[in-house]
Amino acid sequence: MSAHPEPTAVRLAEHTTLGLGGPARSYRRAETTEALIAAVTEADAVGEPVLVLGGGSNLVIADAGFPGTVVHVASTGVSFEETGETDPATGEPVVLLRAEAGVEWDPLVERVVAEGLNGLEFLSGIPGRVGSTPIQNVGAYGQDVSQTVREVLVHDRRTGERRVLGTAECGFTYRDSVFKGDDRYVVCEVVFALRRGKASRPVAYAEVARTLGVEAGERVPMERARETVLALRRGKGMVLDPGDPDTRSAGSFFTNPVVTAEVFEAVRSRATERLGADVTVPGHPDTDGNVKLSAAWLIDRAGFTKGYGDGPARISGKHALALTNPGGATTADLLDLAREVRAGVEAAFGVRLVNEPVMVGVSL
Repeated sequence: MSAHPEPTAVRLAEHTTLGLGGPARSYRRAETTEALIAAVTEADAVGEPVLVLGGGSNLVIADAGFPGTVVHVASTGVSFEETGETDPATGEPVVLLRAEAGVEWDPLVERVVAEGLNGLEFLSGIPGRVGSTPIQNVGAYGQDVSQTVREVLVHDRRTGERRVLGTAECGFTYRDSVFKGDDRYVVCEVVFALRRGKASRPVAYAEVARTLGVEAGERVPMERARETVLALRRGKGMVLDPGDPDTRSAGSFFTNPVVTAEVFEAVRSRATERLGADVTVPGHPDTDGNVKLSAAWLIDRAGFTKGYGDGPARISGKHALALTNPGGATTADLLDLAREVRAGVEAAFGVRLVNEPVMVGVSL
């Protein structure tokens, strides 16, 4: 099927998990990779601005909407390929999963786990679609997609060609890639290299290990890993639920800051002055000598506790890192709250938070 135009009165709020965003000037739904490329190409040919929209789970869209063509990705192809390769560390067979950009993410993870393929199990419960995962280098609980992405099929808007980008060409870093902040490439399909086995990948996140009752680095049955992650996410309002206003969010609104060892010491000093000598600032050293801080901890200790907010936009009652629209908020309301939180954390700890969701027509 080809992408086809729909009435221009489509409100983008209806297609975002925040429930925010004004109208699209033009809206097209693309149900195949070919239709996706055609819709973008046609808009580019006449100089029309393009917004490629997936599940809308990581977007903050202006109240004024989008002054161009919104291409809603709804392609659904999924296939598996036995490679004959084995993982040198575990001996497990390597299986390639090819998924088109419009495939819903969590149902795919559920299917992969049921198929006995590990590599995505700790990414359970994340809303959105496959096409967004390499853009954001989606990750949670010690696992991210850069660990399994083998290649990404893209439409290169600069040359008009289809290209296959390998892992190195994707430029993956923490919650970032060559795709983020640059609209040159339209992600069409993603190929993941998974391992066939009964056990999960090694547990890499302390909270998950504690909940499972195992040591970090151990492996557990994949179904148990998925169930544990889903339970943890639900407890933080991070699994979409129409009956729970705390889930009307874009997930984690700020990334966890990665700072130098010197900045980390300065944060600890400020925390001691503010909170007392017994306070422990959570920090996770990386291989480059930097330290990853907890944005949720900084937000909470700066005085923005769960449920904070007098206006229509609020901090989630379950997780300080999620900004929510319980109902009646505008994008302007949400950004006012985000700026207040960012300024408060910077004043308290000297760390400037960076938004994780993609901003469309607005900026923080």
